[in-house]
Amino acid sequence: MSAHAKTIEAASPPDAGADFEAWAARRAERARALVERHTGAWLTPGSPLGEAMHYAAALGGKRMRPLLVWAAGECLGADEAALDAAACATELVHAYSLVHDDLPCMDNDVLRRGQPTVHVRFGEAMALLAGDALQTRAFEVLTADAALAPALQARLCGLLAGAAGALGMAGGQALDLGATGRRVDLQVLRDMHARKTGALLRASVMMGVACAAEREPALAAACEGALRRYADDVGLAFQVVDDVLDASMDSATLGKTAGKDAEQGKATFVGLLGVEPARDYAQRLLEQALQALRELPQPARERSARLAELAQRVVARSH
Repeated sequence: MSAHAKTIEAASPPDAGADFEAWAARRAERARALVERHTGAWLTPGSPLGEAMHYAAALGGKRMRPLLVWAAGECLGADEAALDAAACATELVHAYSLVHDDLPCMDNDVLRRGQPTVHVRFGEAMALLAGDALQTRAFEVLTADAALAPALQARLCGLLAGAAGALGMAGGQALDLGATGRRVDLQVLRDMHARKTGALLRASVMMGVACAAEREPALAAACEGALRRYADDVGLAFQVVDDVLDASMDSATLGKTAGKDAEQGKATFVGLLGVEPARDYAQRLLEQALQALRELPQPARERSARLAELAQRVVARSH
């Protein structure tokens, strides 16, 4: 058995693999259904905006961010309705970010999830509006359930807004545009992607923690630091693996245009470190994330296997 396999085994019970796959399938379908509900409301005859929103958010995706919300919240005993709202909102914001990232003024990509990007299918103006509408819909979802405490709604909105704004995705995208064609050092690259990619993944975990704080405030507070470290490492590992896949896989496998980063002169971990060192770096980040889970207090540590499996899935994925 490899050292990597031993690390995962140490963090998970013997039947975690089978349990995780069944859980992930159920939760991914739940995420799809929630997104379908909250975008399908706009699917009216002659409504290209509704069609573009639905196309962007409901028809594909790994659902990694909702899975992180549920895994973190369930680890701490959070309320199901609160987790549903948070999970759906993170996926809507993620969908919005992809629509805007693909626009000609940004990454100018024509392929996403194996299909034409939203601006190719619906035009640039409608894609821009669809992204805007998906982002605002996410905050409607977070505030729609009167059964959720107003303080929790506000906390969830704050976490999600922070992840999407100038210190999160938007700021990271601005840094990415500014770094295009230039060589940057590892610290600059880490900071850029901690915002552009990592911020929403981190917010997904922390929104799960926030949902749990309503029922288990002491446990949530005791776990917050370790789960934040876990989320930071998983978020960065996600981007490192993205860079490796872009440099080593074909477009058919990825479902998006392969080799685009190098073609556009993007600052990437592969460009800075090389493919194999970047893979090693992702592995180190995974090990740090798993170590953070081992530092959780009981009973959260006993319930952290799904978080461990999600971290493994991030690093092991092939698309």
